[in-house]
Amino acid sequence: MQSTGGAGILMPTPPGQWIRPMATSKTAKAPVKKAETKQVFSDVELEAMQAARNERRRGSKADGEADLKAAIEKLEGLDRTIAEGLHRIVTANAPSLLPKTWYGMPAWANADGKAVCFFQAASKFKARYGTFGFNPEARLDDGNIWATSFALLKLGADEEAQIAALLRKAVG
Repeated sequence: MQSTGGAGILMPTPPGQWIRPMATSKTAKAPVKKAETKQVFSDVELEAMQAARNERRRGSKADGEADLKAAIEKLEGLDRTIAEGLHRIVTANAPSLLPKTWYGMPAWANADGKAVCFFQAASKFKARYGTFGFNPEARLDDGNIWATSFALLKLGADEEAQIAALLRKAVG
């Protein structure tokens, strides 16, 4: 048997075998462009996720007080002063809350280990203020709308009194 090749040339074929004709012309393939990948999470967010993973792995082996103090030690300037003040205020006004870290940030948890409140340093996300925030475990409900986080530029007597009242309500 004979078959025609791609250029119309007859090619001998053994019985029972098929020969695929060659392409008549070679087409150049365009180079494949790789899609540009954008970093989905910032370096700070990735660091926070790593910290959370490490916190979960350590579980009950974690020493909350030591972890919180280590997180505060990493802070500088006003962030550190505010974090130290918040730890003092939380300890005095909500003794049922236990110190821990939450995504690497200073936090205070209920008996179930769930973070009730936390401090997010201004320097962590290059913000102009630090944030003292509450998670859903805090009982701050007030009608249909209420604040769950508060900007902190400094921590004076007025701010301490406001935070103390919020903490008492949160754990009440």
